Amino acid sequence: MNWWIPPRHFAPPLLDEEGKPPNTSLPRRGGVARGPAIVFLLTLLLASTLAVSQTTSRGNAAMDRDLMEVTIPKLQAMYASKKYTVTQVTRWHLDRIARYDGVYKAVVRVDTTGALAAAEAEDAAAKSAGKDFRRDPLWGIPIVIKSNTSVKGLVTNNGWKGYTLPGHELVAPQDASVVSKLKAAGAVILGQTNMPDFAASDTNLSSVFGRTGNAYDWRFSPGGSSGGTVTAVTANFAVLGTGTDTGNSIRMPSGTSAVVGVLPTRGLVSINGIHPLDWLLDNTGPIARSVTDAAIALDVMAGEDPKDFRTGGAAAKAQPGPYTRYLKTDALKGKRFGVPAFIVKETGPGLLLRPETREMFMKALDGLRAAGATVVTDPDILPEFFEALVNAVNTRAYVREGTEHFLRDFGPAEYRSVDAYERAAGTPLPPVVTGSGGGQQVPIPQRILEDDPGADAAFWDPQRRALAAYEEALDRFHLDGFAYPALQMPSNDETVPQPDGRPSSGPHSNTAWVNPIGVPAVVVPGGFYATGMPFGIELSTRPWKDGDLLGWAFAYEQATRHRNPPMLITATGRAK
Repeated sequence: MNWWIPPRHFAPPLLDEEGKPPNTSLPRRGGVARGPAIVFLLTLLLASTLAVSQTTSRGNAAMDRDLMEVTIPKLQAMYASKKYTVTQVTRWHLDRIARYDGVYKAVVRVDTTGALAAAEAEDAAAKSAGKDFRRDPLWGIPIVIKSNTSVKGLVTNNGWKGYTLPGHELVAPQDASVVSKLKAAGAVILGQTNMPDFAASDTNLSSVFGRTGNAYDWRFSPGGSSGGTVTAVTANFAVLGTGTDTGNSIRMPSGTSAVVGVLPTRGLVSINGIHPLDWLLDNTGPIARSVTDAAIALDVMAGEDPKDFRTGGAAAKAQPGPYTRYLKTDALKGKRFGVPAFIVKETGPGLLLRPETREMFMKALDGLRAAGATVVTDPDILPEFFEALVNAVNTRAYVREGTEHFLRDFGPAEYRSVDAYERAAGTPLPPVVTGSGGGQQVPIPQRILEDDPGADAAFWDPQRRALAAYEEALDRFHLDGFAYPALQMPSNDETVPQPDGRPSSGPHSNTAWVNPIGVPAVVVPGGFYATGMPFGIELSTRPWKDGDLLGWAFAYEQATRHRNPPMLITATGRAK
């Protein structure tokens, strides 16, 4: 496909909505203008049309001013004052997707019919109840859902063309637990976002929908695997969205796109109904443009679920809600954050921090200090030995179990197991979700975690040791949490050959260690590189301290205010 490559900043061309020069000539027939009466009528018609057009333009401009970068509290206030209806706001977001997403390809499926039906139903309910109407936390909030998360009646494509084979589509028979909660809270689902096949990549290229571009420059990667959601949210296609994270997939893309990405404590939010990559590492959380919106969404998404055993007892372990109670501008005062040594090391094996990213990180740490925090650096704060402990947590023997459970409960009637899919579709599921090897991986005998006598040695004991080392560092250095870059490098230009000659697989992070120990983490906008691409800083803390974590993120956000929306282009090169 041939794309026109724009400079990052340019004046919009003088074109009409179809990308053509405007035609300002008067109508003629046979090369001769008609008589004065016709000219008079045409003048009246033109004046009337211009008046309507100007009124419409003023109305659209007002909506643009009100809805660009709108937060949940502000939108709820507009609804309460009857400034806009849910249908109007939903249409504004759908129109924005239609105008710009041909370039960015963030939304793989736009559910116009479902979104407008939900919006109209909410408007009708509000009108019927009158002054007694009470809005739920996400009432009328347009959102997007990552396409590995089941939405009843839609295809859970998971980025993979094998789930979209004609006649064999994976149509969700029911909503994922988090989707049920979001709907019950009043959210309006606009559609599903693009993601790499099975969420197994650091870039956002899928066999279903192709490549998603970064909203700050479509040539660059938004990261994966929640790159579709971060692009949709940062581009104001939706107010917020869901992401999933097996090894960085909420946090790393959030860092490329100046949004807030929340990875909750594992067990705070149910993953029931989300197609697994590795169910013992998988997690889900909100992606938003502000910490406040992320906190409101997390309140809705959190809760125990009998269909996800990891959520058992969460109500007693978690900090009491609502999470907005922790959002205070002075939350960082007196707090201490350590910098993990293995992430910022300058030599040795592994993925080293790029110089320009190190420079951005140092500036971001200055922002933490300015907000009242102390930053501690020491070679003994999570050294390489800690990384080795995390890598000893073995989940590969249980991968197929997660896939089998998902297909059993959320697959279509045609196939409710791995074997049934292969019989129906005539093609196998990839090894990445069955544990059967593939690529450079050696096949691992698959077992059931609950019945495996070796589960303690393979998974539970290594997890306990790695978590203990994490908490020991917090205790020994008197730390409240850790601070580190969300990525080891800037987002990369995917339209040029990569340094190793292979297709882009990045950008990359060094944050996958969070998932095996199940601790919470959040990414907040941390500034912009000289190229204009975003940088994100990540914070993490003890399990079940999600409220404190959001409070620190909020204080940093309010002190630095790094969020800046992207300038989008259309396929004709028009900027907005």
